[in-house]
Amino acid sequence: MAVPTGSFTASAPKPGSAAYRPALALLATLFFMWGFITVINNTLLPHLRSVFDLSYTQTTLIESVWFIAYFVASIPSAKLIARLGYQRAIVIGLGVMAVGALMMVPAARLPSYNLVLTALFVIASGITLLQVAANPYVTVIGPPETGSSRLNLVQAFNSLGTTLAPLFAGYLILGRSKGGTSEADVVLTAAERYADAQSVILPYLIVAVVLIVLAVVIARFPLPALGQASQRATREARKGLSLWRHRNLVFGVPAIFIYLIAEIGVANLFINFVAQPDIAAITHEQASRYLAILWGGMMVGRFLGAVLMQRMRAETVLAIFSVGAFVVMLVTTFASGPIAMWALIAVGFFHSIMFPTIFTLGIKGLGPLTEEGSGLLIMAIAGGALVIVQGWLADRYGLQLSFLLTAACELYILFYALWGSRVTGPAAIQATPPSPA
Repeated sequence: MAVPTGSFTASAPKPGSAAYRPALALLATLFFMWGFITVINNTLLPHLRSVFDLSYTQTTLIESVWFIAYFVASIPSAKLIARLGYQRAIVIGLGVMAVGALMMVPAARLPSYNLVLTALFVIASGITLLQVAANPYVTVIGPPETGSSRLNLVQAFNSLGTTLAPLFAGYLILGRSKGGTSEADVVLTAAERYADAQSVILPYLIVAVVLIVLAVVIARFPLPALGQASQRATREARKGLSLWRHRNLVFGVPAIFIYLIAEIGVANLFINFVAQPDIAAITHEQASRYLAILWGGMMVGRFLGAVLMQRMRAETVLAIFSVGAFVVMLVTTFASGPIAMWALIAVGFFHSIMFPTIFTLGIKGLGPLTEEGSGLLIMAIAGGALVIVQGWLADRYGLQLSFLLTAACELYILFYALWGSRVTGPAAIQATPPSPA
């Protein structure tokens, strides 16, 4: 039986045919939405820093709560997918995200720091379910030799969402708040902080409506089934199989973890960094427009990566991009003025292919263990929670020097590309399809 238990469709096109392309186009909208919502945080954090008068450590703690959700929700998500199937899990994930977005309304009206944290945790839990379901689904739905290219392509639409989100949130949140339109580190009165808190209501209401509509569309769409080689194995067939025999996964999990420290640290401290007098000396609202350029570079890089990986090995492309990221982070750390700002913007391009490429290399050769391997890789996104370490470094040694942590992260990605991603111990046992009812 090709369709996983709990799938909405009784029959679906076979993988490997052109039938997967309409589904890929629909799933691209899914990647767009979770990228869009995640990057709203990049403008939300400096906004909350002024509303609640937070230090850098306290500000990055908000993002840490977001990524702790990946650690908490990844394994339950994998189990839910095994029980209900990919399609139902995606719909449930969208519903959970909508609930979290609606929770931001009372959080803003109170306003309540604790309720904001809870709402963001709920949204991130929904995104975790989508990540565990959609990333491996896109990787294995078509020809295996183009898995990295295919995932980079849909991740490019994720980057389109991350590119537009700073403009959306910059206009509706920072542009309508006193803190967002004032000079850096302005001190607000209690009345101004309360007024600023209300500016998050409209954007999150819009997000909730879009998520509900997308859930309805996906629930009614006939998603293609997966091949038997990537289906979950039966308990008997799984005897003798071990995830830990796959070097590409064992080193891939920390690669995702470490990469997220780099990506999230750059994104969440970007606005505060470029707004500094010795960098660009602009307001937070103006800085959000430059953040859009950073995410736009990531989108361009992923489209380019999808093309390059049709002609080059994914590991080679990953190595080249990691070296580029390391160089521009050194420039960011030790330069000043526009040079430092544009170097930090450039890292978006070099980060572009890292997550989808590491993910694809990490699950390569897992066969019937793909689902569990995917869950571990998505759990590693919790590495973004360690952005609080960079916040601590920024408070103690200065915001600019804190980017040395990012540069160090790029070196591990280079190690993974050159050695850690080599496939070992491919699964010899294929999934046994369940007997018909």
